[in-house]
Amino acid sequence: MAKHGKKYRDTLKLAPKTPVSLEEAIAFVKEHPGAKFDETVEIAMRLGVDYKKSDQTVRGTVSLPHGTGRTVRVIVFAAGAQADAAREAGADEAGYDELIEKVRGGWTEFDVAIATTDAMKEVRKLGRVLGPRGLMPNPKTGTVTDDVGPAVTAAKGGRVEFRMDRTGNVSVCCGKRSFEAQKLLENILAIIEALNHERPAGAKGTFIRSCTISTTMGVGIPVVLPTKE
Repeated sequence: MAKHGKKYRDTLKLAPKTPVSLEEAIAFVKEHPGAKFDETVEIAMRLGVDYKKSDQTVRGTVSLPHGTGRTVRVIVFAAGAQADAAREAGADEAGYDELIEKVRGGWTEFDVAIATTDAMKEVRKLGRVLGPRGLMPNPKTGTVTDDVGPAVTAAKGGRVEFRMDRTGNVSVCCGKRSFEAQKLLENILAIIEALNHERPAGAKGTFIRSCTISTTMGVGIPVVLPTKE
C-alpha cells in the first residue's frame, strides 16, 4: 500500500473533515500546495445514477470561462481544405492517411482528436488505440464536425470533456492552483451547471451526491454545493 509523504500528512491534519463551501475549499487548496509545481485543480463528484443502466450514462463538454491553464495538443483527421482550416485555427497536426497511419502505429502524444464526418469511416478503425485513452472523436462532444476551425479553437481555449466512469463518478479539471480564487470558482460553477444539464431522465433523487476538490498532489476537500434558489 502506497504511503503519503510528510507534507501530505501534515496538510491532511489541517484539512476540513466535514463539507465546506466552494469558496472555503478553493482557499484551502490554494494555501496548502501539495507540490512545488503549479498543480492542476480537479473537482470530483459522485452521481446519483444507476451506472449499470446505459440510459443513465453521463457525458458532455463544457467551455471553462477561464480555460484550464494547460497547453492542449489538438490533432484533426481531415483532408484538403478542412485540414488547411484546422492548421489555420491552431491544430498541432492535421491530415488524413499519414496521420491515421501514425496513430495506428501507437502515437498518442495529443490531448484532443477531432475528425470530419467523412474521415470517421477510417478513424473508427483506430478504436483500439484511441478508445482506451478516451481520445476517440465523438459527435456528442463536438469532436466529429465539418466545421473544424471553431472546434479546434474551442479545444485550445478551454473546452473540457467530462465522462462518468464505471462506478458513477466524474472528475473534471477546473484550472491551475495559481489561478485567482474567483476564476477557479467560476470554472467550477460552469462545470456543475453543464453536468446538471446532462442529468439523465431516469436519475432519481439527488443528482450530485458528493463533491471533492483537490490538487494534483494535494488533499481532497469535501464540498457543499450551492443550491438553486
